[in-house]
Parts: sequence; C-alpha cells; structure tokens
Amino acid sequence: MSTPTSATTGRASFLRLVLAADAVVTGVNGLAYLAAAGLLSDLLGPDAGLLRGIGIFLLAYGVAVGLLAGRRQVSEAGTQVVIGLNVVWALASVAAVVTGLLAFTTIGAVWAILQALVVAGFAVLQIAGLRKLR
Repeated sequence: MSTPTSATTGRASFLRLVLAADAVVTGVNGLAYLAAAGLLSDLLGPDAGLLRGIGIFLLAYGVAVGLLAGRRQVSEAGTQVVIGLNVVWALASVAAVVTGLLAFTTIGAVWAILQALVVAGFAVLQIAGLRKLR
C-alpha cells in the first residue's frame, strides 16, 4: 500500500530525474566551453572569451539545477524558475542564429539550434514533471 509520502516521492522521481539530466548535460556543456573555448570558437564562431563566459554560466546553472534535483522535496517554485530560464535560453539561442548576432559558422548555427531543442525539451519534460506532483 502506498503512503502519501511514498506516493509523493514516486511522483517527484520523474521530475528529479529530468532536473538531474538537465544539470548533467548543462554542466558538461559548460565544462566543454571552458576547457576548449579556443577550439570551439574556431568551430562554432563566437569569440573564445564569450564561450568561456557562457561556460562559467552553464557550469553554475548546472550546479544549481543539480542542487534543486537533489533536495529532499523538489521545489515547485525552483522548478518553475528553471523552466522559465530554459525557455529563455532556447528562444535566445534561436534569436542569436536568426539575427546573426554571434557570427555563428554553419556548424555553430546548427549546434545552437540543436542545443535550443534539447533545452526546450528539458522544459517540456519539467512541465510534465510538475504536473505529476499536483
């Protein structure tokens, strides 16, 4: 028989898994930008300094999302912030490609759009996870 605590924990496990996956993907991406900014600048287009800055942001964001995922009780408000930031990131990535703001190479433009799709996918899954909590 399921108790309210175990039922809540079970419903939260999907959201916790999606948040943890988001944290890992984001953190690894941030580390790559930091470790290989020069190489990635040549491949993707944006300046290495900008990529390092993005890498620092992504690493910090990944850690924050990981901490959220690891909380005993997943914060709905915290998850809503993550969803909002993921949507903003996805839209900003598409806008950067469309406007030419970051002077992406063709590979960089494809990478930015693929990354936007992944981030938007995390947002959709996080919304679904929040709905399971209710």
